[in-house]
Amino acid sequence: MAIPRSVKKNYHWWVFGVAFLTLLGAAGFRSTPAILIDPLKKEFGWGRGTIGTAVSINVLLYGFIGPFAAALQMKYGLRRITIWALSVISIGALLTTQISTTWHLYLLRGGVVGTGSGCLATVFASTVATRWFVKNRGLVIGGLTAAGASGQLIFLPVLSRLADHYGWRWVGVTIALSALAVIPFVALLLRNYPSDVGLLPYGAEHDYVLPETSDRPIRAAFSAFTAAKRSGVFWMLWGSFFVCGLSTNGLIQTHFLAAAGDHSVSATDAASYLALIGVFDVVGTIGSGWLTDRIDPAKLLMVYYSFRGLSLLFLDPVLGTRGMGLIGFMVFYGLDWVATVPPTVAICVERFGVKRGPLVYGWVFAGHQTGAAVAAWGAGALRDTTGSYRSSFIIAGACCGLATFGVSRLRRSEPVMDPAR
Repeated sequence: MAIPRSVKKNYHWWVFGVAFLTLLGAAGFRSTPAILIDPLKKEFGWGRGTIGTAVSINVLLYGFIGPFAAALQMKYGLRRITIWALSVISIGALLTTQISTTWHLYLLRGGVVGTGSGCLATVFASTVATRWFVKNRGLVIGGLTAAGASGQLIFLPVLSRLADHYGWRWVGVTIALSALAVIPFVALLLRNYPSDVGLLPYGAEHDYVLPETSDRPIRAAFSAFTAAKRSGVFWMLWGSFFVCGLSTNGLIQTHFLAAAGDHSVSATDAASYLALIGVFDVVGTIGSGWLTDRIDPAKLLMVYYSFRGLSLLFLDPVLGTRGMGLIGFMVFYGLDWVATVPPTVAICVERFGVKRGPLVYGWVFAGHQTGAAVAAWGAGALRDTTGSYRSSFIIAGACCGLATFGVSRLRRSEPVMDPAR
């Protein structure tokens, strides 16, 4: 189908818009763990640890699918893999409404949806930004990351009200429809490379050479890991992103509503607080992308992890106040929610090259989701044992301190590994 000249002129930003909409539409299911813990516990009698196990399976697959998704996108194309992923999410969300046993929960909530959503993790944002943009790449990654992360939090109040008034199964139906609604836009507008429509990446020079694609996606994913694992930079990023996932998706996104309930805050009010985090996350993540284009990304990571750690250490004392202290946490923490993504992607591309960078970031993102899985299960188990989430907040804050020390050892002057690959 021929693209109108007026659209082609700004086609890079049309692709950005479709990718933004895709991540926003797929974000709904990522917000459901916090909403479903109490309804599933009431209907089936499952403990927080049992439900947390399903969440852990989901977030692990969400992370470890990443590097293979990036490789599959190289071989089969962004558009085809994206449509497939949205379809899997929709089917999985619908089937989840029919669960009756824990293995249904683990298979559907953990396995099926984890696989589909893993193809639309921040690895998707990294691939779009790396292929379509040279100039403003950090800003684009920030915007797409904000779409995914903030969409999860903005969905929360809506889905929480649905669960309260119509039952938790309507949450799955709504998510399925939102994922399906995005597919026509992807089919019509998303392209694999700028060269598919006769363009160069945004801001690229005329002598820009498109990185070669691999016809063996699984081999390409493992090859990128084999090359990266010899670098201390990779393990520093993997460890810091482990802490990132532990302190965001695994802890706050999964358990905040339950923790707020321990302080007599209603689920609807707690969901609104999380939505406020989502609003400030948009500002923080886009701002982080803008800064990543201008400032050493390692220095940005030091600032982000240190402020996040301090925020978590003060969360438990202010959680039941419902005053300015809690609002201050939402603003402060929201600005830092996934601000770590643009500088982490930038370091991956800078150190491992334009071709391997997204694949390496996929493996780094697996560390993020490993940390999220540990927190999703561990915080629930600690709550069942101690009757409080306080120790989980303190542990997460301390881990952020370790991450700050780790990223402080990164130096921008280190050479790029295999820059042509």
